[in-house]
Amino acid sequence: MSTSFQFKQFVVEQDRCAMKIGTDGVLLGAWTSLDNRPQSILDIGSGTGVIALQMAQRSLAETIDAIELDPDAYEQCSENFEASPWNDRLFCYHASVQEFTAEMDLTYNLIVSNPPFYTDEYKTDDPARDRARFTDTLPFDHLFLCAIQLLALDGIFSVIVPKKEQENVMRIAAHHGLHPRRICEVRGTVNSKVKRILVEFSREKFRSPVTEQLTIENERHNYTDSYVNLVKDFYLKM
Repeated sequence: MSTSFQFKQFVVEQDRCAMKIGTDGVLLGAWTSLDNRPQSILDIGSGTGVIALQMAQRSLAETIDAIELDPDAYEQCSENFEASPWNDRLFCYHASVQEFTAEMDLTYNLIVSNPPFYTDEYKTDDPARDRARFTDTLPFDHLFLCAIQLLALDGIFSVIVPKKEQENVMRIAAHHGLHPRRICEVRGTVNSKVKRILVEFSREKFRSPVTEQLTIENERHNYTDSYVNLVKDFYLKM
């Protein structure tokens, strides 16, 4: 069984990554706005590197950096970058975001992150998978503290988090001086509850952020037009 994931313009190898390609990451990479024409992009907790690769496909950013703590995922992410059409613009650092922030004197116009967020679910027997899925490794407070330090003054920080964490995440973001500018509530089907929210933050306070709704499927494997339009540049069968 192949562990490669073939997108329209790049391939992701994922056999050494605890967290495989999933809807969350691809959604974030497709939804995040490039309106500020970022010249420098950072992907925090890159895993396979898929979001950074999407950013390379979508943008003209000269610098697209990634940070990955897990050694196997870091190696695989670096190899995925090297094998891509944009290998001259992509680079992965082997570090925690806390170490990276403390040691690097860099800022980015756009930061993206699909962070670990299973804060209260039962852990498995796979430590690498747990590290990738649980907030122990990267608490939201640390994530936002690092993001504000790494973000250019006019920069945007884009994340995907569980709906149930929305209040907590908004409070932490505000504490660190980041405010929502755009929010998208994601549900699996028309009748299902909102499970995820995509949020873009900036230093600027908006009276009312732009709020969107996205439903992924009409029914099993029958995708909505809005979802297809969002991800069709990436998935082969869209």
